[in-house]
Amino acid sequence: MRQRLASLIKGWDGGQLVAACATIAETRAVFERSEIDLLIADLNLPDGSGLEAIRALRKTHPRAEAMVISVLADDRSVLEAIGAGASGYLLKDADSLDLIEAVESLMAGHSPISSRIARVLVRQLSEQAPDTRSPEPAVNMTSREMDILWGIAKGFTYAEIAQQLHISRQTVPVHIRNIYRKLQVKNRSEAVFEATRQGLMQF
Repeated sequence: MRQRLASLIKGWDGGQLVAACATIAETRAVFERSEIDLLIADLNLPDGSGLEAIRALRKTHPRAEAMVISVLADDRSVLEAIGAGASGYLLKDADSLDLIEAVESLMAGHSPISSRIARVLVRQLSEQAPDTRSPEPAVNMTSREMDILWGIAKGFTYAEIAQQLHISRQTVPVHIRNIYRKLQVKNRSEAVFEATRQGLMQF
């Protein structure tokens, strides 16, 4: 996974790979000698938790962003990562395009998260604090948009969504743009999170 991520960043025009570290010790050494504006961290590392690297980043490079890419999707891992300072959280099943899209989204000020992670956060928020705000106006989604939204939540590609719904591959991005506009979001993860928060989707 580390080699795969390093290869993606090397081939990305929007950034430059500073280092690809195997341990927290290596990571701390890089923090001391290099300027960093983004850390992509796993949680299970040979010499500890990636949370330690995120906390160290916060001390040495307080303006830098951190994103977790992990196989772990349990409540504790997710909440601890967000609490440590991670602004994004992806599962390792994300494909290459999604990874670069997530990095670009994060650096643009958004918080890319996988749909399973969004469900964890929504559930925790609903359990911890009742919503005392006035109800938001219901978003008027068409049945087709809801079908596509469910496809997004399940991680399907545009082609897979088109095949399942028996529609043209070219029309899927049009529907997705409409979904993003109605929910006032910028990417798939935010769309699933917002739709779940508003009660449009229940898992």
